[in-house]
Amino acid sequence: MKHQVISRDGKPAFVVIPIEEWRQISATLEDRSDTAAVRAFLGSTQATFPDAVVKAILDGAHPIRAFREYRGITQAELASQIGSSAAYISQLERGVRHAGYRLRKKLGSALKIEAGLLEADRS
Repeated sequence: MKHQVISRDGKPAFVVIPIEEWRQISATLEDRSDTAAVRAFLGSTQATFPDAVVKAILDGAHPIRAFREYRGITQAELASQIGSSAAYISQLERGVRHAGYRLRKKLGSALKIEAGLLEADRS
């Protein structure tokens, strides 16, 4: 390895190395960073969802419906789990009614997601 040390005030301050060596070092650092990110992700307890759930919400589906369908449960099953009716779940999903904080907590628990993910844009 060929390198040049540049000193300032008698102490090493900089190292000049050939570009190919820098590219190898840079690639190695990037690989290690990627590996650390993957390990952190795999060790995370946060839930992840398929792109289809996100796409459905972005395409206008109510988050309750998108997550309910992702979990493979009917409106009646969800209603039963939270002590409500299928008609009420339908109204929530259509935007006719809006779920308050307590209801979103119950829904989030039943759907195994954070309640905040169920907030629909009211605009």
